[in-house]
Amino acid sequence: MDPLGARSQFVEVQNLPTWDQPQGVQDEVDGENFLMEEDDQLTNQLYSLESPFPFRQDINSKIVLFNGDVALLNCTAIINTSNETLTDKNPVSDSIHRYSGPELRDELLKLKGCRTGEAKMTEGFNLAARFIIHTVGPKYKAKYRTAAESSLYSCYRNVMQLAKEHAMASVGFCVVSTVKRGYPLEDATHIALRTVRRFLENHGENIETVVFAVSDVEEPVYRKLMPLYYPRSKKEERIGLPLLPADIGNAEGEPVVLERQIRIAEKPGNLEDDSGDDSLESDLGLVGSHAFARMEGDVDKQRKLILQGQMSDAAQQKQHQRNYNRWLCRARAEDLSDIAALKALYQTGVDLCGRTVMVVVGRNIPVTLIDMEKALLYFIHVMDHITVKEYVMVYFHTLTGEHNHLDTDFLKKLYDIVDAKFKKNLRAFYFVHPTFRSKVSTWFFTTFSVSGLKEKVHHIENLQQLFTCILPEQIDIPPFVLEYDSRAL
Repeated sequence: MDPLGARSQFVEVQNLPTWDQPQGVQDEVDGENFLMEEDDQLTNQLYSLESPFPFRQDINSKIVLFNGDVALLNCTAIINTSNETLTDKNPVSDSIHRYSGPELRDELLKLKGCRTGEAKMTEGFNLAARFIIHTVGPKYKAKYRTAAESSLYSCYRNVMQLAKEHAMASVGFCVVSTVKRGYPLEDATHIALRTVRRFLENHGENIETVVFAVSDVEEPVYRKLMPLYYPRSKKEERIGLPLLPADIGNAEGEPVVLERQIRIAEKPGNLEDDSGDDSLESDLGLVGSHAFARMEGDVDKQRKLILQGQMSDAAQQKQHQRNYNRWLCRARAEDLSDIAALKALYQTGVDLCGRTVMVVVGRNIPVTLIDMEKALLYFIHVMDHITVKEYVMVYFHTLTGEHNHLDTDFLKKLYDIVDAKFKKNLRAFYFVHPTFRSKVSTWFFTTFSVSGLKEKVHHIENLQQLFTCILPEQIDIPPFVLEYDSRAL
């Protein structure tokens, strides 16, 4: 039972509106205009795709978004975000201690701390909540982003597991990982929402309510991202599909560690195919079977119309946006795990101006061994949400061989396909450890093949030069690059 004589300021979760109440699609969802403007063919193809987070009214009816103090919730348990000694001073912990009374501090001393990612439980004492589950979020450093993601996932997963084991009917979450721990709010929200969603899908049959208690700063981020993981209609599900991030975790919501997924093909160095024409015919038989095959249209015909002046600027922009959206939807739908496993493209920290840093590792791109169209799709998949604001790219040309070099035709195709935001918001392209040949190739490409890129390309001879733009702790550099750079000095 909840404590008798609970203060009047305590909030009954049964009286809070649940997420299953249809409220229309949020203004923040960028895909609304995209769906309305697309032709019937693409719309039908979008309808045929299945979201990894489909519309589930039974799950939505368990979810509550509450702008307020988690300490005031009358839940079976509320969550306290703290540090390893369970003595953290942050607004959430301070409020919980204030309402629960001095007994909580004495009880926490008996727990002898809590490791990052773990969850431990105490009584609620004077709170309306019967229990408090204490968890420790990770300290975020871009260099160790994968470890931080896994630890934060463990926080939410272990809390939900405790709730299940103790047959709790309701759980009230604060935002785990405080501001001084430095975890980017939007990244943390993705992990929180998908982890709770997956747990409710797989193990949450007896959990009746999960409340996300947020502040004024946190609420807009949650309202923006919740429709992606808890769509309130089939329409919201379809619109959210292209907006999901590249990493949506595994079946439990746990972040996927790419290095553990690399699969070694039999005789990977053997490019000859002994299967002959039968295999070729089999492969050709698959052409056009995918929902997005043949979607791009006749590019040559489109360019001819442009050259002949038969398409206005507005029509050209709309045609380009339509083509890009088709590529984007295809990228969201296909299995690109084999390309992701190469770890040739990844997000790291920020530069000195606070702009997101994306890294490309040339040596990790076996051009002759992979499907380059899938590589293009993966690039679009990863970069689409990054490029909505200013960003920079770092390309490590270090120790690349002939089989790692991207030809200009591929680069030109990529440049032609991507959305205008890719080009507009790219502020710098740092080309690290260039060779004479690569400098010449880059000059020809930026001079004669594309426009507006040359002034953004900076050739970086060593890492010390790079560190004048991006601090060392803000970029995850492959070990072979560090070793090469130290020998070259």
